[in-house]
Amino acid sequence: MNIIILSRSSALYSTQSLYRAAAMKGHFVQVIDHMYCDLLIEDGMSKVFYNGYELQGIHAIIPRIGATATEYGSYVIRHFENRGVYSVLKSESLLKARNKFTCLQILSRNGIPIPNTATTNYSEDLDGFLELFSEHPIIIKLLNSTHGEGVIKSDNSSVSATLLEAFLNLKHKVLVQEFIKESSGTDIRAFIVGDRVVAAMRRTAVGGEFRSNLHRGGSSTSIKLTNEEISLAKKSARILGLQIAGVDILRSNKGPMVIEVNASPGLEGIETTTNVNIARSIISLVERNSKFRL
Repeated sequence: MNIIILSRSSALYSTQSLYRAAAMKGHFVQVIDHMYCDLLIEDGMSKVFYNGYELQGIHAIIPRIGATATEYGSYVIRHFENRGVYSVLKSESLLKARNKFTCLQILSRNGIPIPNTATTNYSEDLDGFLELFSEHPIIIKLLNSTHGEGVIKSDNSSVSATLLEAFLNLKHKVLVQEFIKESSGTDIRAFIVGDRVVAAMRRTAVGGEFRSNLHRGGSSTSIKLTNEEISLAKKSARILGLQIAGVDILRSNKGPMVIEVNASPGLEGIETTTNVNIARSIISLVERNSKFRL
């Protein structure tokens, strides 16, 4: 099978892991930087060019699209989709999941429990906006934040108003969420491949920090999910049309809540923590769903 991994760098852990898993199963694999693809629509046909050559005979793509490349990355995926190439990540699913507020709107509409969440585009009455939350602290997030960057815990309304005013004046889109105290700086990452949770880990924030992201010094341990958490993770991915997803869950006094769904989750933290070869599961997913047959 001829597989393309769309990635900004062949040196990234996730890219290398996927490349090895595909090569070990006898597939021909290329790593292509999606930001350097040229896209042509000619006589109703969608054509993708890379380094001056048209990419043809491709059976499947595995997109690894970062937050800064969402829009153009979705164009590239859609061009391959228009050619009938199987993609483990659909262009529309990427766009739904990548915008944090859109993602939560869709999940909530479909019965997925989430923390109380709000957003605003109006900076003249921030005190009134903050009254939507009964108490502090609250969490303020940039809509395009990743790895815990652009995520702030605010302990009082005065600080919250100042932060929101600054973000809005800079034309940054933000969302505000209630702070789930009982989670105690921990969350759960459930990794979905196809219709299964193939691995799960608990992430714990370093002392004095509330963000549990491994990129911010947090630690991780393999964890067994409850049946409710497994069902919640699988349903969240299915609602967004994701075949691969990292579903982030908080354990609250009201039960598990989804705080985010990552459409292009990294493999390094989850593979090294759980010793599960997730890349191999992804290649098996490609083999089951691609139109290519030996």
